[in-house]
Amino acid sequence: MALQKPGSEAFGKSLKRTFMRTAFINTLIKLAEKDKRIYLLTGDLGFSVFETFAKKFPERFINCGVAEQNMMGVAAGLALEGKKPYVYSIVPFVTMRCLEQIRNDVAYQNLDVKIVGVGGGVSYGELGATHHAMEDAGIMRLLPNFQVFCPGDPLEAEKLMLASYKSPSPSFMRLNRGGDKMIHKRGDKIEIGKPFIMEKGKTGAIVVNGIFLRIGKEVSDNLKSLGHEFKFISLPTLKPVDRNSLYKELKDYKVIFSMEEHNVLGGLGTLISETMAERGWSGRIKKIALPDEFFSKTGKAEYIRRKYRMTSEQIIKTILKTITKK
Repeated sequence: MALQKPGSEAFGKSLKRTFMRTAFINTLIKLAEKDKRIYLLTGDLGFSVFETFAKKFPERFINCGVAEQNMMGVAAGLALEGKKPYVYSIVPFVTMRCLEQIRNDVAYQNLDVKIVGVGGGVSYGELGATHHAMEDAGIMRLLPNFQVFCPGDPLEAEKLMLASYKSPSPSFMRLNRGGDKMIHKRGDKIEIGKPFIMEKGKTGAIVVNGIFLRIGKEVSDNLKSLGHEFKFISLPTLKPVDRNSLYKELKDYKVIFSMEEHNVLGGLGTLISETMAERGWSGRIKKIALPDEFFSKTGKAEYIRRKYRMTSEQIIKTILKTITKK
């Protein structure tokens, strides 16, 4: 299939039936055609994804093997020489396995290294806790200088990637693993740090990122059919965030629901709680997220979500119970 230019209508149509990681590599190839500073590093991953990039730019594709700490050091060295390296692997391996190198080699020196992790949340559910990404966004939020993105569909991934490319700051982007349904309309304006209003409503507010853009849309639509209209907000940036804009969108509601496939601590729900509490808001925030524990069994992502009451039908019941409770 011919690659489409990022930002074009044809490219947007192709995203409707693609993986988020495909949107990432298609966008990266187009950027690399114009910018010879771009390098792609991987830790023995990306098969069936990176072949086109490797063929087009063999001297700028580096498979570092199963050596993520070394890979991050290589990326830092490239950035020090004026290159723009993109580093790709499964989320836990490209964040937690090499956290010291990210902190000291990349963040401390504020280097232009873009980290991309696939398999956010429990996407790799059947492979167990070692492959679950439950803490990554919270960890990366704590690193000075870093931008942190959790896009929910291919368009968010493309737009945030293009925007972050223009920034010299290091960044981490967390991608879903599976096929990603297009939730946004092609013309939607997605900006770093800005909340995007998907739907307006008066009952309360729902704020989502990642896989919960799709699940949250199902929840919002079903609640609307029951007579409960919620303001539905996508916030695919966890850092930096325009907190004044976020507060403005949420301040008039008495109840806010955050939804994320991440530990209940340190992610989207924490960001919203910090933002609202620091400005004196006195409503209620209900965090729908993974509990602060390791999942002791194995199973597909949907199985784990159901165990933690994070499917759309379970979330609807939780919301209805919350808004009717005195």
